[in-house]
Amino acid sequence: MSGHEHDDYNFSGVRELPGKLPDGERILWQGAPRWTSLFRRAFHGRSIAVYFALLIASRGIAVIAGGGSTAEALLAMSYLLPLAFAGLGLLALVAWLTARATWYTVTNRRVLMRAGVVLEITFNFPYAVVDSAGLRVHAEGTGDIPLRFSDGSSIAYAHLWPHVRPWHFRQTEPMLRSIDEPGKVAAMLAQAIAQVTGGSALPVGAPVSVRTLPMAGAAAAAAGR
Repeated sequence: MSGHEHDDYNFSGVRELPGKLPDGERILWQGAPRWTSLFRRAFHGRSIAVYFALLIASRGIAVIAGGGSTAEALLAMSYLLPLAFAGLGLLALVAWLTARATWYTVTNRRVLMRAGVVLEITFNFPYAVVDSAGLRVHAEGTGDIPLRFSDGSSIAYAHLWPHVRPWHFRQTEPMLRSIDEPGKVAAMLAQAIAQVTGGSALPVGAPVSVRTLPMAGAAAAAAGR
């Protein structure tokens, strides 16, 4: 997607940003995903833990159904425990590394996402091409803020993952994922987008599902360019 992606390793002045910000641009917020929330949702850690639990239980049931004793069933089940712990541990490590390698920045003109465990890259989303933002707050207090482009353009889902709204493959929506204080960040972002596009920022509550916050649409975005 032309104009939305940038890769530069010449850092200076601001944490995790490629170079200094232009005159008149200032940072409003910086943050990163909470790795435990990322593990649970982006990497489906809880679902995989349940899968291993069912697999281990089914092994024990099979032994007992075949005439084995309780001790034999427990022994058979224990053989699968190292596999479960190794799998979940590896997944948790990847989630931790992903969160550690990610840095979100919201300025008064754009959103930047710096990510990549092996190869770092910065995605750059000016407000002039952002039509709307959403908000989803999770039970533990973290939340997600997806961005929708006004020009209908899109970035490959695999390039953005896990910083992308799940299951939106055709028109991907980059997402600030598993961040702390999502309501506060969403309100700040809504105000910043409104100032650039000429729209009006809406108050942000604490929704339990993704809620779209209109930011003036494509016409206003064109006027803000």
